Amino acid sequence: VEELSSERDECSHHTRVTGLRNSYQTVWDKFKSQTTAERDLFLQKSFPFGFQWATSSVSFKVEGGWSEGGKGETIWDRFGHEGLAFANQTADLACDSYRKVDYDVYLLRGLQVDTYQFSISWARIFPTGYRQSQSEKGAQYYDQLINALIASGIQPIVTLYHWDLPQALQNYGGWTNASIVEAFKDYADFCFSRFGDRVKIWNTFNSPWVVSHAGYGTGVHAPGVKDYVESSYQVTHNILKSHAEAWHAYNDNYRKTQGGKVGIALNSDWAEPSDPAKPEDVAAADRYLQFMLGWFAHPIFVDGDYPAILKDQVEQKKTACSDSVPAKLPVFTPTESQRILGTADFFGLNHYTSRLVSNSNGGCTPGPDGVGDFHATVDPTWSPTASDWIYSVPWGLRRLLNYISTEYLNVNKLPIYITGNGMPTDYSVDSLTDTSIMNYMRSYINEALKATLTDGVDVQRFTVQSLMDGFEANQGYSQRFGLHYVNFEVGSRPRTPKQSAYLYSEIIEQNGFTSQKSKKFKAAERPLTRLFLMYLIFLCTCLHYSL
Repeated sequence: VEELSSERDECSHHTRVTGLRNSYQTVWDKFKSQTTAERDLFLQKSFPFGFQWATSSVSFKVEGGWSEGGKGETIWDRFGHEGLAFANQTADLACDSYRKVDYDVYLLRGLQVDTYQFSISWARIFPTGYRQSQSEKGAQYYDQLINALIASGIQPIVTLYHWDLPQALQNYGGWTNASIVEAFKDYADFCFSRFGDRVKIWNTFNSPWVVSHAGYGTGVHAPGVKDYVESSYQVTHNILKSHAEAWHAYNDNYRKTQGGKVGIALNSDWAEPSDPAKPEDVAAADRYLQFMLGWFAHPIFVDGDYPAILKDQVEQKKTACSDSVPAKLPVFTPTESQRILGTADFFGLNHYTSRLVSNSNGGCTPGPDGVGDFHATVDPTWSPTASDWIYSVPWGLRRLLNYISTEYLNVNKLPIYITGNGMPTDYSVDSLTDTSIMNYMRSYINEALKATLTDGVDVQRFTVQSLMDGFEANQGYSQRFGLHYVNFEVGSRPRTPKQSAYLYSEIIEQNGFTSQKSKKFKAAERPLTRLFLMYLIFLCTCLHYSL
């Protein structure tokens, strides 16, 4: 009986993995014959009733108040104070959102968004990372924000971790230390208990790939660890276990009484084969997605373990590079795999750009390109942005959504929430008339609409990143992602709606693109919208109280 059971499980696993390995080919076959005109055709329709519109912020990028209310130091505080961000800039004051809750919520009301996604700073709640250091003032700040949102009819969506680890935990290895799993679980449990009566949607992590890749792999992000051989993989391992423990904590202790959802927001590019006629490039594009998205999604949504192709590539490199192994992939125990599998109530997706991918021999070079044997580049015709990694490739989003639906949601029919999409402009340009952001936003939203209406992908929310300009990690204030311009030269950090804010408000009002006037946007023709009128009223109110 045991032999038959084992054989059956092995056969089932093989069938499942083999079928999933064809997901990329299925999506590629669906779209490869599209002409450019067909691909870029604008869909003049609305999203389904009940579709949610959101914008977002990140704690360390906007809050400021870096040491106020008992808040502990974070890895981004340390990163900035050591002069590692652009022009020695820091997040000490950022947008001063710690003191401007009413101001920010007023702007959200003007946009007419349904939801607002923000992250909690772990160190503002637990300054040392542990419950015994709890700061009541920190918790009260988030109480104030959540209550203000609800009073304005805006649903709060909370991310528990968006890159700002308490420095006290990093002193002991941060995400490379297995003890962090229990610490994160306890932090999550506190947040569920404290805020869960009002917060019904939770992201455990936002863009964890960036943490593993840039924080502990290349070291360009805080905490600046450069170790793609071992640390980066260990970080992913511990993040996945931490996510699972947080989900189970909610599922076991809070779901019945609070009725909320817990998931994770994963970031991914779309990978297009450099030469569509070469099967090896098609396979390389698939590997690119498995090394980026599958690294996190496969354990959660498929079988509790890393993608087979990722494991195979690592094993091949071990054999070929015995003197300098480029990757050391941890192994989940059967119990850990079972614990991780199925720990999501939705699929959160952050998407910004695409890549052309070709097959290559990565040799013994650490990092995804080397271990994965692929080479990624961009098409010179793609529109660049202020970021050297974000190019505007709207049609990549539709293809990625189809891929996710086929690869991860073909059995468990969970909704997809687009939890982040946006592009930056340079600090120095005319940031109020942000035509490039408007074109980017309009095009990407329309591709999500095509995936929803034409392809039947269950997309239920779109989040434009972000509410306002902020401290953009290692780029400091040199890049602007916001719908609202923040004047960082003035201590009060005034905000001004950009033209993209007016456009987004209009798209929300139409629930998509039902009016021809959305098709071409001219800044000079913008009427005095509700957003602008509310902004003027708010300024007058502030002026009254200042006098």
